[in-house]
Amino acid sequence: MNIEIIPAMDLIDGACVRLAQGDYDRRTTYGRDPLDTALRFEAAGLRRLHMVDLDGARTQRPANLKVLERIAARTRLEIQYGGGIKSRTALCDVFSAGARRAVCGSVAVREPDCLAAWLAEFGGERLILGADLRDGRIAIAGWSEETPLGAAELIGRFRKQGLQQVICTDIARDGMLCGPATSFYAALQAEFPDVEITVSGGIATLGDLTALDRAGLRSVIVGKALYEGRITLEDLGRCLPNE
Repeated sequence: MNIEIIPAMDLIDGACVRLAQGDYDRRTTYGRDPLDTALRFEAAGLRRLHMVDLDGARTQRPANLKVLERIAARTRLEIQYGGGIKSRTALCDVFSAGARRAVCGSVAVREPDCLAAWLAEFGGERLILGADLRDGRIAIAGWSEETPLGAAELIGRFRKQGLQQVICTDIARDGMLCGPATSFYAALQAEFPDVEITVSGGIATLGDLTALDRAGLRSVIVGKALYEGRITLEDLGRCLPNE
């Protein structure tokens, strides 16, 4: 399998949680220490970790940097961190805490010139566009505010500024274990062949990963299916490409 599998770690009050369709009131807390979880991901051969600061998304500034620091110091995982990155200071704080990449969503909609400047300063290899979709439209501010923008329109704004990766989350499917919208992601990847479209939302089985791989997607985020054992770390280890 060629597609890169990226485990998700969503954080509230320093604990690993999963939400259903982005609803903070439909939250499941997993008792494992985030560092222990990250170490298990690393031991399974996974290379990247997708961390979402749900507190930060609501408070408009990163709130779980201590967790990021611990994991970055104790593992070799390449951490991509998002949630509450609304200023250059917050962005630098995330990088200083150990993130390899930062995920920016709301600022891309509200202050596109700001994100374009960050892309010029830090490079497309360090900044990821977060394109979170509800009913085909971008949602921002912890998915609490909807916009009239579609994914392709938002990606197109930054394509010429060096954008290299977009995480596209289907909010309606997130945490629902109902399978991803494979054809949508395949079409989006075909429209932007020079940008890595990372699939997020709905992954439930190994078959979902296989279908995305066959459709030509390059990376996928796995969350609830992994935490609830529908897909195991042993399964993912067998899916990793031979180096």
